[in-house]
Amino acid sequence: MFSLTVEYAMRAMACLALLPGQLVPTPNLAAQTKVPPNYLAKVLQLLAASDLITGRRGVGGGYKLARPADQITLLEVIRGVTPVERIRTCPLGLASHGSVLCPLHRKVDEAAAAVIELYGKTTLQDLLNEPGRPRPLCEVPVNGGGTASLTVGGQAPAAIQVGGNGMRI
Repeated sequence: MFSLTVEYAMRAMACLALLPGQLVPTPNLAAQTKVPPNYLAKVLQLLAASDLITGRRGVGGGYKLARPADQITLLEVIRGVTPVERIRTCPLGLASHGSVLCPLHRKVDEAAAAVIELYGKTTLQDLLNEPGRPRPLCEVPVNGGGTASLTVGGQAPAAIQVGGNGMRI
């Protein structure tokens, strides 16, 4: 449903949310999110222009969230890289349709409304705190036995909830 740019923006923002206040270099962010570095650089420019992230160049540089993860909605992330708006009048400009949408455009508008509703009330922090689910971008062993190296840009993120049994690592 969404473009790769939106997917990559969401991955980058989720990764940055795992390391609040820390500058994450673009190569580390690209490796963790599995996004091609050149593509990611362009996505990060869009997110910075939307005031969702801040960056610093040079040695010791990187990107971090501009606000706490609980103050950034997924809708803001999406809108940072592509417009998402409701359809108010016929996109084709047909005078006979005006503000009465045809069945096709009514369905497109309903989908846009659902996206705006769901993503507008979901924050990056909500993604990190969803109980019983693995955290974004972190691998957790499925069959037990081994241990996983959970790092983001060489740093271990905060505690990870594993399954529904309340075990935290």
